Amino acid sequence: MPANRREPVVCVDDEPASYSDAIATSSDEENQFCEINVKVCPNNHEKTATFQSYSSKKDHENFFRDSLELILNYGVFNGTDRKNKVLNFEEPNRLREIFDFNLKSSPSTHPELLKLLKDVIHYSVKTGHPYFVNQLFSSLDPYGLVGQWLTDALNSSVYTYEVSPVFTLMEETVLKEMRKIVGYDDGEGDGLFCPGGSMGNGYAINCARYKCMPSIKTKGITQMSRLVLFASEQCHYSVSKLASFLGIGSDNVYAVNTDEKGKLDVIHLREEIERALSENAIPFMVSATAGTTVLGAFDPLDKIADLCEEYNLWFHVDAAWGGGALMSNKYRYLLTGIERSDSVLWNPHKLLAAPQQCSTLLIRHKGILAEVNGTQAAYLFQKDKFYDTSYDTGDKHIQCGRRVDVLKFWFMWKAKGTSGFEKHIDKVFENSKYFLECIRNREGFELVLDDPECTNVCFWYIPPSLRNVNKSDPLYKEKLHKVAPKIKEKMMKEGSMMITYQAQKEHPNFFRIVFQNSGLEKTDMTYFIEQIEKLGENL
Repeated sequence: MPANRREPVVCVDDEPASYSDAIATSSDEENQFCEINVKVCPNNHEKTATFQSYSSKKDHENFFRDSLELILNYGVFNGTDRKNKVLNFEEPNRLREIFDFNLKSSPSTHPELLKLLKDVIHYSVKTGHPYFVNQLFSSLDPYGLVGQWLTDALNSSVYTYEVSPVFTLMEETVLKEMRKIVGYDDGEGDGLFCPGGSMGNGYAINCARYKCMPSIKTKGITQMSRLVLFASEQCHYSVSKLASFLGIGSDNVYAVNTDEKGKLDVIHLREEIERALSENAIPFMVSATAGTTVLGAFDPLDKIADLCEEYNLWFHVDAAWGGGALMSNKYRYLLTGIERSDSVLWNPHKLLAAPQQCSTLLIRHKGILAEVNGTQAAYLFQKDKFYDTSYDTGDKHIQCGRRVDVLKFWFMWKAKGTSGFEKHIDKVFENSKYFLECIRNREGFELVLDDPECTNVCFWYIPPSLRNVNKSDPLYKEKLHKVAPKIKEKMMKEGSMMITYQAQKEHPNFFRIVFQNSGLEKTDMTYFIEQIEKLGENL
């Protein structure tokens, strides 16, 4: 250990000199740390937390350093170590008993707070762990994490240039570059960072409605004709949810059929548009999906764009999941036609592995967000400021105060370069294809899709007890439906990995593994397969 490194304020039984030493001497670091008793080191006081919202070197330097060392060692390095568990699962009632959730009137000591940090880490799911492949986000990017930390240290809000000069220009730079990648002319247009993909879809619906019926902003929906938007039956649920939230109504989201791969049926889309017209409704928008949540399907964007032009409809592409493929020369063909869209939702926290949350809405039409959402609050957006107030971009957002979501992504981009993102995308697609081929002809595994388009691999594990059962037997599907939930329960209670499952249409529950972590290797694919076999062999 370097000579100038301080001892942490918390020490453990068996007297390892520091958290780093504890890691070096432990064969099962995370579990050992969480089982041993945390106590105050003899050479530190029971320093009590201060009430002032102010960070001082005198009062807080030791606490900051000890907290960061604990977070790095146990939250980051142990939390992403393949030798350790993905989670330490406890039932809700049991977790309430063993974790100190209660709030109290008196302050805590710094050692008590450090123990709370340790407990939070111990009982939380380690989403940066290589064996967490449960959602459309995973991994823990080192540069994104540092950007996230600096974001919180500066604690800014991106609404005016005066309080957020660096981040205002940073957002402008990143959004323009993303619009260029989408294919909008010279990256011109509009855009914003928004609090998640659901809200991004809501922004797009609102812009589309305004473009169709500008008076909606001031007159409201009371005198409005019935508007209808169209999306595939496998689109993200936020389309229906935000249509309801905006007063359009979920019944006015017409679900378009999909083919066996999950791609929108353009013939049925035309029929649904014509149906809306025959009902004297006003079709105003199509929301296509580039990378559906379950099957990873990419809708035929060029053909949808043709229909949108024919019927004068706003063309939105929800590329929250699949948008990252635009960074790869090898895979951007999956989104051919996206350059013809009016708006694109793209979440870098998904396929590009930026820390949560990092969602962007990119729009072809310059200035439309301010037209739709602006109210020009005089106490914040004064026009007689001494600088160019066009950089006070907050009025185009629905929010007032708004977290900085750009720094972590910008810092990752600076670190890796566009070429680094391309290598990342190519690697996760390579991993998905390798895993697919590993299980394609393996006994006990059956694919939902033989040739998925994105990095989602959907499959059933069929335990030995069902392998000789006639699939036409009415009980077969019923029994198979119970397999994935039982394996999921066992893997979570063991903490060995996390993979999600779901039913869809006529299909009984199947596993969906998503590859988004470019740190995974071929040996990890073998681990996933063998774990599923081990957990399911006796079902």
